[in-house]
Amino acid sequence: MITALDHIAIAVPDLERAVKRFMEDFGLPFEGTEDVAAAKTKTAFFPLPPTSIELVHPLNGEGPIAGYLEKRGGGLHHLCFRSDDIDADVAHLRSKGYQFLSDAPSPGAHGSRVIFIHPRSCDGVLIELNQPASDHAH
Repeated sequence: MITALDHIAIAVPDLERAVKRFMEDFGLPFEGTEDVAAAKTKTAFFPLPPTSIELVHPLNGEGPIAGYLEKRGGGLHHLCFRSDDIDADVAHLRSKGYQFLSDAPSPGAHGSRVIFIHPRSCDGVLIELNQPASDHAH
């Protein structure tokens, strides 16, 4: 079940400048950066409970965010909904005809499991489902 808006992700061409903007100009609490090798992104998080803003930047200048920035420049990249059972949510949405960008959830930031719904299934908006590490069934 979807339990919260987990984060809003913004693709940024200059991560350091964007971090300074949100930290110094807007005064948001900075949680730090993390490389997400599976997605070829470097992320920076600004928690604003119960949600957060995630800045996404290409890791080593490659990956899908690099292509996105080349085509569109910086901007709103995706909305992420928090899930307490990502496998059940994926099965439910697939049964309703939603298309996903991968067959199964993959590792995300902070030890989470994530999967993206194809934008064509959501009026052009890329939507991510995220099951935090603390919600994983053991």
